[in-house]
Amino acid sequence: MSNKDIREHHKMVDKLEKQTQVKGLKKSNKYSYIQGTRITDHETGTRVYDFQGARLPSVTTVLSATKNQQFLKDWKNKVGAEEAERITNLSSRRGTAMHKFLESHIQGIGYDDLTPIGCEAKPMAQKVIEMGLTSIEEYYGSEVMLHYPGLYAGSTDLVCNHNGLETIVDFKQSNRPKKEEWIYDYYMQIAAYAMAHDEVYGSKIRQGVIMVCTPDLYYQEFKFQDAMLKLWKHRFLKRLDMYHELERDEKERANIDPNKLLEEFEKDK
Repeated sequence: MSNKDIREHHKMVDKLEKQTQVKGLKKSNKYSYIQGTRITDHETGTRVYDFQGARLPSVTTVLSATKNQQFLKDWKNKVGAEEAERITNLSSRRGTAMHKFLESHIQGIGYDDLTPIGCEAKPMAQKVIEMGLTSIEEYYGSEVMLHYPGLYAGSTDLVCNHNGLETIVDFKQSNRPKKEEWIYDYYMQIAAYAMAHDEVYGSKIRQGVIMVCTPDLYYQEFKFQDAMLKLWKHRFLKRLDMYHELERDEKERANIDPNKLLEEFEKDK
């Protein structure tokens, strides 16, 4: 990125900051969150969480291991392995930077990043603040580690009250606008976090919201509630069962009946 491009980015950010004067969201201490430890296997790239001595697979690991990888393979063959790695790494770094800006804003912490990636991610975060975070009445936790005892764990971007409903929010950067059929795994990810939150904290998460922004500041928001949230819980549990079937080849694991687990979960609500 040239110096001229960086200056233009800063002008855009200054304009957006004037439009979004919120300095931190209202914090509620309704839930006291249990902290786990995130562990990454650098050889395989898989992630596990340690909660009070129990190691649990991450939600993203479960979904990645059970996903049809053909589309990704076709894309890598089309653009080439080297270009695919470049795009993937750039997207990951941009997404991390955008998340950092959003986390700092939510918590009311001053933060800036003047690197080329930071200059690109900052206006993306400001767009999410302007278009998405204004609907949040209060938040319970940011970058919250969640776990469903004995089954899985993960980290969600935000747990909050969104337009009157207790909600799990996930922030995503994207190189281009998303079609809904491309992000079904995002829906399952949020559904998994909602189940874990309800199980451990006795809550009733009713909504999932996915806030997406592209580098050219195209914002999208995907929301799902109640019956649709229940549907995506069920679909995640099927994927979780598939994951355990795959793992059972290496060591014995307890069988999980997703229908039974979902019935037990809903019965208590």
